[in-house]
Amino acid sequence: MRRIIVVGSGLAGYTLAREFRKLDSESELLIITSDDGDSYSKPMLSNALAQGKAPADLPNRDADGMAEQLPARILTRTCVTGIDSAVRQVGLDNGDTLDYSHLVLAVGAEPIRLPLEGDAAEAVMSVNNLDDYARFREAIGDASRVVVLGAGLIGCEFANDLRGAGHDVTLVELADQPLARLAPPEVGEALRRRLEALGVVWHLGNPAQAVAHDNGGHQVTLEDGATLAADVVLSAVGLRPAIGLAHAAGLRCERGIVVDAQLTTSDPHIHAIGDCAEVGGHVLPYVMPLMNQSRALAAVLAGESRELVYPVMPVVVKTPALPLTVCPPPQDAEGKWQVEGEGDDLEARFVDAQGRMLGFAVCGEANSRKMALQKEVPPLPVK
Repeated sequence: MRRIIVVGSGLAGYTLAREFRKLDSESELLIITSDDGDSYSKPMLSNALAQGKAPADLPNRDADGMAEQLPARILTRTCVTGIDSAVRQVGLDNGDTLDYSHLVLAVGAEPIRLPLEGDAAEAVMSVNNLDDYARFREAIGDASRVVVLGAGLIGCEFANDLRGAGHDVTLVELADQPLARLAPPEVGEALRRRLEALGVVWHLGNPAQAVAHDNGGHQVTLEDGATLAADVVLSAVGLRPAIGLAHAAGLRCERGIVVDAQLTTSDPHIHAIGDCAEVGGHVLPYVMPLMNQSRALAAVLAGESRELVYPVMPVVVKTPALPLTVCPPPQDAEGKWQVEGEGDDLEARFVDAQGRMLGFAVCGEANSRKMALQKEVPPLPVK
């Protein structure tokens, strides 16, 4: 019997498993995960606090429930330590080896660790999964002062969520604006104003250099020498695709695990999806790309000839202080932002030299235009 092994039980791994079972109910499906295997939506981690949701409230089904629903065999709290592609086997941390017909790496991404100085640098927290979130929630239980490092999408979402739950929040960012990689300065400034009105304190263009223990809390030292008092420091500076396992197996890796339009790596029996995958030069750590990847790969694993096609995929930023949607242009796109509107109601288009719109950002009442703008943006190529 064919055995499909999926490494990872996050949104990518479980979505693929569900899509595969719609097409193939006979093959053995084995999911290996380093955590408890609970099924939950990772994007909920950055806005659960103000909603009053505890970590235990976020999973919609545990590993046993998922195993029964799919059906599949799920190995929890188990790590894959190596891949022997010559004999199609994975090695586990308990010493066992398992054969596979096809192997799917849905191993996600790892938080980028800033090169911080100070004796409390290792105390800086990141939230990348449910276990991380549970530790973070415990840490901020009695904390009033939270310093968030990074004002990208996740940093701004956490800042809004923490402030909505009553915490004192300071945002520290290397760039001169929030959402620097996703939106023009005008949109970033509108978000900054709205979060500031909630009570968020900003330090832009002035990154953290050190974190030290200080009277039961922490002291964050910025580049200009200013210091911030914090009970908890949260790093949200970004993620890096988890390529270690693939690289050690000799698979082609660049920024992520390189796959083709069928989500196949340089080995025809190994695939990658989600935050760890690089498709057509793009690494897209968002929900819609992995949903499309999962449907395409499920068909491939079921024996169909299917290639991934990306639709236009805007991202809704979960900042209730300012409704905001971004559709970033491709990373290597050349062009400029054109911004219309006033105050917090802005429509921004990223336009190339030929006048083609390659991306957009809308905030405030201009969100009503996102569907129309979406129709003007070309799909992202995957080849």
